[in-house]
Amino acid sequence: LVTYNVARDWDLDSILKVCKDVGLDGVEFRTTHRHGVEPSMAAAERAEVRKRCTDAGLKQWSLGTVCEFHAPDRAIVQKNIETCKDFIVLAEDIGARGVKVRPNALPKEVPAERTLEQIGKALATCGSIGADHGVEIWMEVHGTGTSLPANARKIMDYCGHPNVGVTWNSNPTDVQDGSVRQSFEILRPFICCCHITDLWSEYPWRELFGLLRDASYDRFTLCEVGAALPPEAGVLFLRCYKGLWRELQR
Repeated sequence: LVTYNVARDWDLDSILKVCKDVGLDGVEFRTTHRHGVEPSMAAAERAEVRKRCTDAGLKQWSLGTVCEFHAPDRAIVQKNIETCKDFIVLAEDIGARGVKVRPNALPKEVPAERTLEQIGKALATCGSIGADHGVEIWMEVHGTGTSLPANARKIMDYCGHPNVGVTWNSNPTDVQDGSVRQSFEILRPFICCCHITDLWSEYPWRELFGLLRDASYDRFTLCEVGAALPPEAGVLFLRCYKGLWRELQR
């Protein structure tokens, strides 16, 4: 489960209870949500989150940040790198495997290729910091222009750091002639995480899950659906969602 957006208003107690009731194994804590798992937490609070998640059998899979590296202003990029470092330390403290970052656009006033290279180089810096803390960096395939698989691949090629991968984001731009195979193959070497959205949509979910299986993908697919629900309704929704997931991935 990604707390964006079904669980955006749930506190940590509710997340732990719902995930246990539904039988979900992992969570990505998206920043700014009510759970409060943020870099501002004190050491004792971080230890408590780690213990409570472990006791509940829930893997703190990742931290979903909004750290972005596409701005033409280098000071803004550097500030985002520093923020990413704060999340990396938090991930280490709570036992999360990765930190998700993202590009969000290709600024019109800068040549696209220069921006792609800039993002890649910033990711490499974050990847090096993450490696020092045992935390992976995952670039969400996200943003206008930057969500195109070919551009995401260019970013990763410019990055070139073994501790940096991508979060497949199940975007409409993945689909060509009803298939995601071509897009998947472009990014296949880098896929470390996978966000899934409306499983009842026309996106080729069976094909995606088959491609992940053929690639020996052994990590999570995480529900990232855009409607906030109260915990009671969330239990029913996520049970249905999990049932549909089971059917589509057979």
